[in-house]
Amino acid sequence: MKKLSTVMALVAIGMGFAIQEAAAAAPSKDSVAAQSAEPLSTQEVYRLYANRSWMWKDGSGYFPAKERRFVASTGNGSKGSYAVGRWFITDPGKLCFDAKWYAKDGASSALTCFSHREKNGVVFQKREPDGDWYVFKHARAKAGDEYHKLRPGNYVDARFKRVEARLSGSK
Repeated sequence: MKKLSTVMALVAIGMGFAIQEAAAAAPSKDSVAAQSAEPLSTQEVYRLYANRSWMWKDGSGYFPAKERRFVASTGNGSKGSYAVGRWFITDPGKLCFDAKWYAKDGASSALTCFSHREKNGVVFQKREPDGDWYVFKHARAKAGDEYHKLRPGNYVDARFKRVEARLSGSK
């Protein structure tokens, strides 16, 4: 069980998704705005992610259109992990990727989903099921928008191959 929890910890850290504490006070202004926003269509979500890499703090995930395969890699050396799976879009406005993550201590499957809504050109995103809504892309995109971490092309392969080779050599 310890190995599985280590793998899951690597997945959470590697994906670069910070754990956010729920605010004890009123909901954030982004949450309030997102509640009245409309979910993105399947086509809009597809255009955001297809054939792009989502750059994370210590790695990236790639969403190729072909076969909707999902690949990701995080970390380096013995602390590296990689994932192989599929990505898909569900209505209303939800992107999910279902992947098996491999790390030094074993492997574990994880389903990760994000919802997307839009209001007045502002796109909101939240990690499902219990993330907080935040501005993913302003109407006039700003430098700090998460949207800018989606880059056309595959930025995963080089690290993926290194991490995969390192982990398969450690078995």
